Amino acid sequence: MSLRPESPRSADPAPIVEVAVGYMAAKQLFAAADANLFAALADGPLDVPQIAERTGLPARTSRILADAMAGLGLLERTDGRYANSPSTAAYLTGADGQIDLRPFLTFLDEISYGHWLGFGDTSRTAEPQRLDLGGDRMTTFLGGVMTYNALHARQLAEHYDFTAHERVLDLGGLSGSFLAEALTAAPGLKGTFFSAGELVGHARDVLAAAGVADRVDIVEGDAVAGDVPGGFDLVLLEHVAHRFDAEQNRAIARRARAAAAEGAKLVLLDFFLDSDERQRAIDALHAGEYLVIDGTTVYPQDEVRGWLREAGWEPVETRALPGSPRIIIAEAR
Repeated sequence: MSLRPESPRSADPAPIVEVAVGYMAAKQLFAAADANLFAALADGPLDVPQIAERTGLPARTSRILADAMAGLGLLERTDGRYANSPSTAAYLTGADGQIDLRPFLTFLDEISYGHWLGFGDTSRTAEPQRLDLGGDRMTTFLGGVMTYNALHARQLAEHYDFTAHERVLDLGGLSGSFLAEALTAAPGLKGTFFSAGELVGHARDVLAAAGVADRVDIVEGDAVAGDVPGGFDLVLLEHVAHRFDAEQNRAIARRARAAAAEGAKLVLLDFFLDSDERQRAIDALHAGEYLVIDGTTVYPQDEVRGWLREAGWEPVETRALPGSPRIIIAEAR
């Protein structure tokens, strides 16, 4: 006997269950990364006793973590031996030339996860949980955030052609990684990093480590109200929108336009909410993350595009970056 299409028994509960147990997957990923499971597999496949020996974990938890990671597609299991997937080999082993995402996972485990335990209260009040950055927590926080930004910067450089430009302004920048990746990808490009506070010092260190500091001017100033240099054929707003309120964002968009040469482009990178049926999950999840951590905002894409149009920019494309935010590409009118 077949089930009627409208019967509740014909509906698939798997999507609900998969989301509901998502914290189990996350916590096992954090534990596996912390135990250097993926690094232990960097030289080739291992069985459970070998994993236990390499990581110092009990055999029982070695099997549990290895099976969980295999079930999630992060490891490959063949004849009882486990091997890294291409993703974990690239991003969780410390491989040369790749971004090691383990500091980001540590941040999620030690800081973000604790905030999410109070998300019920946050959802009722729209108020963030208390952010404690005392002791070593500030190091964990900055290490995680800047590692995640380094991934975004790498993905941007792989999905946007910086060689088409000569001068780029990173206005109100959060991380020097964006200019570092852009200038590495485009040897003829020169940049200006315009930001304030400790972000300036961090950017200076990142740019120096990347070997591109001689092609970057670092200017300390207020992106909302300070004097901004001009004549740029590309303006980059990376992780600016969610850090400011709507009126401040309008002001920044106007200042970006004033800094732009005729025919310039703008690349605005952030997470966005959408008005149609095609909401990307990672953006909506980060709306909750930003709220529960420090009360900052993931704005609707339509609203952000509106700010740009008011300021003299014409949005021409929204482009997704794998495992990262999206970018709105706009042209100066």
